[in-house]
Amino acid sequence: MTARVLIIAGSDSGGGAGIQADIKTVTMLGGHAMTAITAITAQNTMGVQGVHAVPAEMVLMQIDSVVADIGVDAVKIGMIGSAATAAAVAERLRRPDMAGAAVVFDPVMVATSGSVLADADTIRAFETLLDRAAVATPNLGELAALGGEAAVLAHGCALLAKGGHGEGDTVVDRLIEADAGEVARWEAPRIATMNTHGTGCTLASAIATGLAQGMPLEPAVARARDFVRLALMDAPGLGEGHGPMGQQGVRNDGLFTGPALNQLTLPATDYAASVAFYKQMGLTQIVDSSANGYARFEAANGVTLSIHVGDGDAGGTTTYLESGALDAWVAYLARRGVRFDQMPRDEEWGWREARLTDPAGNRLCLYQAGEYRRYPPWRI
Repeated sequence: MTARVLIIAGSDSGGGAGIQADIKTVTMLGGHAMTAITAITAQNTMGVQGVHAVPAEMVLMQIDSVVADIGVDAVKIGMIGSAATAAAVAERLRRPDMAGAAVVFDPVMVATSGSVLADADTIRAFETLLDRAAVATPNLGELAALGGEAAVLAHGCALLAKGGHGEGDTVVDRLIEADAGEVARWEAPRIATMNTHGTGCTLASAIATGLAQGMPLEPAVARARDFVRLALMDAPGLGEGHGPMGQQGVRNDGLFTGPALNQLTLPATDYAASVAFYKQMGLTQIVDSSANGYARFEAANGVTLSIHVGDGDAGGTTTYLESGALDAWVAYLARRGVRFDQMPRDEEWGWREARLTDPAGNRLCLYQAGEYRRYPPWRI
């Protein structure tokens, strides 16, 4: 059944954050997005020019409407609009028809442009939403305004302490649980871009989609982080300020657990001739490593094909099957008697790979690459 995600948040007329970013994210990850709009904003990449809060009664009517007919598997809460709406939504989420829905609370206080989106009364009312949340996703400034890690965890929810607003070239995100402390930590190079409008909305909605699909919290967060990073890299570069992300450009780059056919490597004898041939076929060259006799090309749907001079006999092929959960997949196959030539290991080019041979002698590589499949450091 398609995962049903209810988004309770404000509308962004510029399409970069809020409801618009949420819908794009849930859709790209395979869920069905429903909305209860809490505020209408006039905003663009330069800032917020106006905010019109939707009355709490109308917010509740939107929630009741979709719950009664479609049902809800997970809820993402973003910009809440007012203290009255926060209290009303928290009470509504406690009703039996919402008891099974996981709640992801992104305590939006300030837009990327610096515009204030929650007053002091609304921030104080956030405590009622933290009581119902499965996980809260504040940035560093929001976390401080909520009283710090201990204050958030005291509500019984998990905390994803985001490091995007921190200093340095490395972003550190930490997943902390009330009864277990820090359970996961992710570190990744900071992506240098102005197109960061909607990162928090996108991350929270991606987590909510994962939870709605039955994923445990930690892998749901891991996939959501990958989605955000790819959306940053795919940003279309619109506007004069903090531009929107490119959720619509994120394809299936390891954002799944099962195998997907995403890469073939063909032996070649003449590097220049092979490169020219596949360019003529309409593929886009994304890696040019002539010294190693290796080139990679990308099709319009994100699938890649490589040529490698000296890699096996002409006419032979290495097939690459991708997974976002490589180790678990390989362990599953090994328990069922599949023999591997190489168990999963991290390679110097950034992929984690396992290798095996099929009954006919064809080479297979099972791999996990995440953002490095389409955006390796050496991409042209």
